[in-house]
Amino acid sequence: MTDSFLPLNPPTPELIRRLAEITGPAHALTNPDLQRPYLIEWRDKYVGRSPLILRPGKVDEVSKILALCHSARVGVVPQAGNTGLVGGQIPFEHGHEIVISVERLTRIRRTDAAGGSMVAEAGVTLADVHTEAEGIGRLFPLSMGSEGSCRIGGNLATNAGGTAVLAYGNARQLVYGLEVVLADGRVWDGLRTLKKDNTGYDLKQLFIGSEGTLGIITAAALKLAPRPAETATALSAVPTIEAVGELFRLAEARARQSLTAFEFLSETALAFVKRHGQGVKVPPIAVTPWTVLIEISGGAEDGRAASMLEAILAEAMTAGAVIDTALAASPGQSRDLWKIRECVPGVQKSEGGSIKHDVSVPIASIAEFIGRADVIVDKVCPGARPVPFGHFGDGNVHYNVSQPVDGDKALFLARWDEVQEAIHALVHELGGSISAEHGIGRMKREEMARRKSPVEIDLMRQLKRTFDPHGILNPGKVV
Repeated sequence: MTDSFLPLNPPTPELIRRLAEITGPAHALTNPDLQRPYLIEWRDKYVGRSPLILRPGKVDEVSKILALCHSARVGVVPQAGNTGLVGGQIPFEHGHEIVISVERLTRIRRTDAAGGSMVAEAGVTLADVHTEAEGIGRLFPLSMGSEGSCRIGGNLATNAGGTAVLAYGNARQLVYGLEVVLADGRVWDGLRTLKKDNTGYDLKQLFIGSEGTLGIITAAALKLAPRPAETATALSAVPTIEAVGELFRLAEARARQSLTAFEFLSETALAFVKRHGQGVKVPPIAVTPWTVLIEISGGAEDGRAASMLEAILAEAMTAGAVIDTALAASPGQSRDLWKIRECVPGVQKSEGGSIKHDVSVPIASIAEFIGRADVIVDKVCPGARPVPFGHFGDGNVHYNVSQPVDGDKALFLARWDEVQEAIHALVHELGGSISAEHGIGRMKREEMARRKSPVEIDLMRQLKRTFDPHGILNPGKVV
């Protein structure tokens, strides 16, 4: 994808000095050892360089930093929890970009239990948002395994998905309003908490999912939901991927809006959890090619959620769609079952190199996608081990591929582009998306330009030029 901006400048020593004065020297990092955690993606796929990492503690500081960089035409890379998986939060290797971390913007500015809202700054971790919501008897539904380290600014900038999308939607459905610092340093205060506001364009949606290329999110007015009075959770052994689809359709038909999660794991994924998931308790159910985690929520503490789930599973077992199941008998057992699902991405590291795909296809095409993808992987890289898992009810498949047993990690990872291109071609053929919830970053930027229509790409570029005329915000990412 060709950039339409003039080349950016490396920061001068004078600019670095002026930028450091804004945050103070303790929060202007130039020491390589102190910089290191901000420059490496957690899988080590992207390792960047930067002359200066800034950690502003106030929105006004972010504003002043961007105003200076805009005037000097110096690139800036926004960063929140550094848990992204497509390289969007990592500066390039040339070392000319300033990194702006929002990790010190950690205030919960206000909560409103009656109105179901919370205003949180961008550096608040997702776990802390959950805790704050629970403290006022509410629920913030966005949920994922990295919640202890990911931050709300990054969650929104990437339009994070997670395990509750089936019932509550992606991150963009969970926001009333935003506060955003624009490329030239101006601050847009859109922190309204209205359920209805039909006054022109919905500007917040332009920034959600833009990965910091249109502005830096510094705070958000979040939507809080009522807390379920009870939940029922089960881990079920399922014989085929087609049966997973049968179970989903049954659960959806019987539970309707009460079905709050439907996650699926391949036999290989569950085997990795059993081998490497320290402290994770896997119940002794039958070993089958697929395992499904189902959760049903209820509005009253009357046992109705558990009864509904038991009835669904009994019907599925009669139909042969479920072979065996383990029902959580307590909140603690439910958390244990969820830990199985949450640790799947991490345990793959212990099996060597992993080529990852975050894709979505129509739910009706999931079985066809996985069957054909397995054949593609075996042809392109014999012995490699597909590890599909994900959010079945959203059509979101994390089709990861682990290296062959005793294979060479470097040689395997060198085939990343070849494997990914083949899998993404299949996704495109099935009418899917090459990025379901992780974003575009730098990893998928060029491919997105090939997959989307010229009209879509042109509209995106026009938005970029309007909001960021010099192209300083996260240059080389997304568009």
